[in-house]
Amino acid sequence: MAPEIELVTRLQTLDTQITELQRAIAALPRHIAEIEKALDSHNRRLEADRAALAANQKERRSLEDDNKTQEQKISKLRDQMLGARTNEQYRAFQSEIDFCARAIRKAEDRILDLMGESEPLDANVKAAEAALKAEKASVEAEKAEARLKSEADKKRMAELQAERAAMAAKLNPKVLRLYDHQRRKWGSNTVVEVVEGRCTGCQINLRPQFLQDLRRGDQLMACETCGRILFYNPPVNLEHEMAAGTGGALNSGGSTPAA
Repeated sequence: MAPEIELVTRLQTLDTQITELQRAIAALPRHIAEIEKALDSHNRRLEADRAALAANQKERRSLEDDNKTQEQKISKLRDQMLGARTNEQYRAFQSEIDFCARAIRKAEDRILDLMGESEPLDANVKAAEAALKAEKASVEAEKAEARLKSEADKKRMAELQAERAAMAAKLNPKVLRLYDHQRRKWGSNTVVEVVEGRCTGCQINLRPQFLQDLRRGDQLMACETCGRILFYNPPVNLEHEMAAGTGGALNSGGSTPAA
């Protein structure tokens, strides 16, 4: 394996972690905006219920005031009826009294309707106020937790960026430029393994001579098709490794016992 491939691979790992942290940090304002938007929606719903309840109460008060006015008017008309000189005058006063009485009954019916409507409205407002108070506390706690996590992410990102700078300083500038150039295209899939003679980034088979040069591991090489930096891990022969391990165990145990 080329001497610098381990550094480049480590650099890719650091860059991937830094990118993930940057995304998490950038997502914080959006996350806070989303939970505040939901809270604002619930607050607007509560305000609508409050407005409906206030309108209900306002209409009831207005009808009750109108009824008082009509009752006062009926009282005056009855006093005036006592001084009526003709039947026509008497009937006119009575007709106006009847008209006021009908208005009062109509208003009373409407007041009863409003009272029936106000009960669920009042219950909704009280329930929504309690729920909103609890939700506000939950949202503030969630926002505080998110900010703490974001601060921890920023601290960790600074550590990773310092480690990256140290790692980049160890690389040949030419190799670093190659890596940075390819990373802008391929992101966290810039340094890839060669498996069965194929670049695992673009899935294109490598030329036999190119593959032979890569296997020697004396230089850092990039895929001729996609430009990704390549590394090659020779396959492990498990039977050979196990045999070597068994042999080693026998040799380390001294001479074999006599038959």
